[in-house]
Amino acid sequence: MYDPLLLVISLVFMGIGLLVNSRLKSKFSHYSHLRLLSGLSGKQVAEKMLRENGIYDVRITSVNGVLTDHYNPLEKTVNLSHDVYNGSSISSAAVAAHECGHAVQHATAYPWLSMRSKLVPAVQIASNAMSFLTLGLFFIAYLSPALTNTMLLLFIVLQGAITIFSLITLPVEIDASRRALAWLDRSGITRFEEHDGAKDALKWAAYTYLVGALASIASLMYYIWGFTSNNRD
Repeated sequence: MYDPLLLVISLVFMGIGLLVNSRLKSKFSHYSHLRLLSGLSGKQVAEKMLRENGIYDVRITSVNGVLTDHYNPLEKTVNLSHDVYNGSSISSAAVAAHECGHAVQHATAYPWLSMRSKLVPAVQIASNAMSFLTLGLFFIAYLSPALTNTMLLLFIVLQGAITIFSLITLPVEIDASRRALAWLDRSGITRFEEHDGAKDALKWAAYTYLVGALASIASLMYYIWGFTSNNRD
């Protein structure tokens, strides 16, 4: 069953992902050098957005790394990378507001976020299992063809869970950016060209999730194709 098609699919989406990620880093680097007229740091932007949305039980922390910003719904923390936390640039404001957008989703019981949070444990197990079983599929296809269908069914289930998670992530991320941009505009933190810059930066961040979702769908279709091909033989 195993053939070069999966490798080709993986390489294509890996290449697209690298290009999008490179463009994303370029955009954030550019906007990180453009200081906000308001002079607010990412931490101050986050504090202001949370406060104006009536959220007082979420902590804002600084974490290591670049583009490592994220919201943790279990610990109720908005985690901002060092440059975003301390920076007073367009990219700092955009990222801080986006992560606070997730906090607002959590506070308002946004259904897509709730669904994604419930899937996290299952997806972690599925991802670990996929990594472990991929090599096994290669050997089983040659050493025990009778078990190939069983392995493929397992892969379809695991990859299906990962694909569902990646698809649910899209509306979660897009909605968080929408909330962030609307609030930044309404609060006057990003003005004129600043707002266009924040919108551009978050747009490229969304593209990374889109590419990931498409790659996940392609992998799922490959395993389904392999299963149906085996049953025709």
